[in-house]
Amino acid sequence: MTVDDLASHFGVTPQTIRRDLSDLCDAGALTRVHGGAVPASGVANLGYETRRDIASAEKDAIGQLCASEIPDNVSLFINVGTTTEAVARALSGHRDLLTITNNINVANTLMHNPTCRVIVAGGLLRRSDGALTGEATVDFIQQFKVDYAIIGTSAIDEDGSLLDFDYHEVRTAQAIIRNARNVYLVADNTKFARSAPMRIARIDAIDAFFTDRPPPEQFIACCKVAGVSIAIAKSGSSDPNGPSNDIEKSTG
Repeated sequence: MTVDDLASHFGVTPQTIRRDLSDLCDAGALTRVHGGAVPASGVANLGYETRRDIASAEKDAIGQLCASEIPDNVSLFINVGTTTEAVARALSGHRDLLTITNNINVANTLMHNPTCRVIVAGGLLRRSDGALTGEATVDFIQQFKVDYAIIGTSAIDEDGSLLDFDYHEVRTAQAIIRNARNVYLVADNTKFARSAPMRIARIDAIDAFFTDRPPPEQFIACCKVAGVSIAIAKSGSSDPNGPSNDIEKSTG
């Protein structure tokens, strides 16, 4: 939940909500993230609508920054996630893209670009978020070798592990990584406050990481060792201590 939604629901000030959330986090019931809080559980993912609302402005800025690094006339994978969907929206002005995706929402976004060819992977449809997963999805993806892969993740460990909740989704992401020449990870800062039980890959499988705030020092060190570049997108925010309206790039 976001601070603003909770303040509106209970008819109190955002400052009151922030104090209450801090107390709940201290008690171990929640994990604080920028703009709100999420359940402390590390074994179950949040619902799609909740994930979409968390750090939405930051995700849009990340999407724009990542899309700015994708040239026209290339092939790419885009997998499941609310941040990868932000990248798809930011690709609306690109020309002559071939996009393979297991994300129905990405396909619906890119179908409005008349110069973008979209291939949708087969598999079992997960109605909650429009994901296609399963063995059929993995087999389908392995037919391709693309220029770029845009992937998301549910959680990031400071040791450089990229984590997720669903075994089938993890296998799909791994197949995407194996079959792309360049792999771009897109994730907002809240992913460092979360945990998940399954590892997609380590950061050394990634070429560039696009986020909205400087990551923890241990993670930055992992990126430096692996030669992974870090690009930081700053977006407008209602939080006075939040990101500003500009884009900053840095290299790990």
